[in-house]
Amino acid sequence: MTMPLSTLGPAVRATLNYSVDNGIPPDYYFYEPDPGIQLNPPGTDAREVAIHDGWPQVEKFSLDREGFELHDFIGRFDQFDDEASVHAQFYPQVIDHVQRHTGAKRVVVFDHTIRKRLPADLKVQTEVQRPAVLLVHSDYTVASGPQRVRDILGREAEPLLMGRVAFYNVWKPLYQRVEELPLAMCDATTHDPADLLRMDLKYRERTGEIYVMRHAPQHRWVYFPKMEAHHALLLKTYDSSTDGRCRFMGHSAFEDPTTPPGAPRRESIEVRTMAFF
Repeated sequence: MTMPLSTLGPAVRATLNYSVDNGIPPDYYFYEPDPGIQLNPPGTDAREVAIHDGWPQVEKFSLDREGFELHDFIGRFDQFDDEASVHAQFYPQVIDHVQRHTGAKRVVVFDHTIRKRLPADLKVQTEVQRPAVLLVHSDYTVASGPQRVRDILGREAEPLLMGRVAFYNVWKPLYQRVEELPLAMCDATTHDPADLLRMDLKYRERTGEIYVMRHAPQHRWVYFPKMEAHHALLLKTYDSSTDGRCRFMGHSAFEDPTTPPGAPRRESIEVRTMAFF
């Protein structure tokens, strides 16, 4: 059941980058492709939408219904520029957070990304630091979710895949309030499975896939303006369960028209986890 609009806070109108459904999977190259390759880029269908303030109903959102929740993050950590400390000290805090709010028996962290306002030029990006993603997407597909479990856990994977597995991103500010480029979530009760379009991620050594989304007028978008460093969003990006709960949830950073001039640049981290039940 979709949450009534009247229970949400005021909306801003902003542009989100959907993808055109032309029958061909969109693609994105992580290297310079050969000049003769015909590209089919995602995010070319820019739409102005209403994005509603979710704070008035923050305690009502559900990972298994809308696909996202926001909670206080109990752990304390401020060494995000130290990769070894992130792995040794912050990852265990993330595992505890995911288990506490999902009831998972086991949680595995498999990577993280620090998001900042960076140029789109791949030459100035790193494996860990990347720009905010201004594209409506969900991180995994029905095929790439299980494959990621196999890639990470090897021989452990097949027995685990016989049970339920779900992927959750933990998204939080690094040190200070987020005042620009906030994250918007598409209420999973308002999109149709056919709105999810497979996108090919082209690496030199392999091809991965995620979902991007085509536009539909019934999509409802929610964000939490001015998130503080002690807040953390949980985003569901894959669920193997087919019992009617949310399996995928579209999301995107966006340019908030209410951001004050001179606002601090957004710095956030998203940690990707797989949870077993």
